[in-house]
Amino acid sequence: RLGLERADTAEKALSVIVDLLEKYGQGGNCMESNMAFTYHNSFLIADRKEAWVLETSGKYWAAEKVEGGVRNISNQLSITTKIDREHPELKEYAKSNGWWDGKKEFDFAATYSYVNTATMTTSGGRYCEGHKLLNKHKGSITSEIMMEILRDKESGINMEGGFMTTGSMVSVLPQQPNLPCIHFFTGTPDPAR
Repeated sequence: RLGLERADTAEKALSVIVDLLEKYGQGGNCMESNMAFTYHNSFLIADRKEAWVLETSGKYWAAEKVEGGVRNISNQLSITTKIDREHPELKEYAKSNGWWDGKKEFDFAATYSYVNTATMTTSGGRYCEGHKLLNKHKGSITSEIMMEILRDKESGINMEGGFMTTGSMVSVLPQQPNLPCIHFFTGTPDPAR
């Protein structure tokens, strides 16, 4: 929200977020219940001209500029070796903790998480299913198709049960500055409605 408030481009919003992360860190409970549950964050940041994925681990972060096609995030790190901006100490911190030897190619998701990045897009789970659904419609995605994808319960994108999806948003950002941007938000706690 502060990125939207303080920046007029996607890359500037990314800078706002990482500056705040550096100054204040992140944390806190992800649930309103008494159960302690925390995790780090992923962001899709877009304007009319460009889009970025920002993923964080503590104060460390990596950002990937989306160059085309489709891109999704979920409850896991997904930036691998294509890193366009990064925390200045990202690699040195990983090296000092023994997570990366400094010789092989640096893979953010593999280094900062327990996920096997080779199976991210082929094994089940929300990230994989979102990747499949987006690629199924690649080149012909409309706001209606995005809404359909975000309503999908079978894939786990629209979660039910102990952890529930409580909202979804679809934005249409035309490249032509004379056309308005349109934002659709769910009006109930269940995006399927």
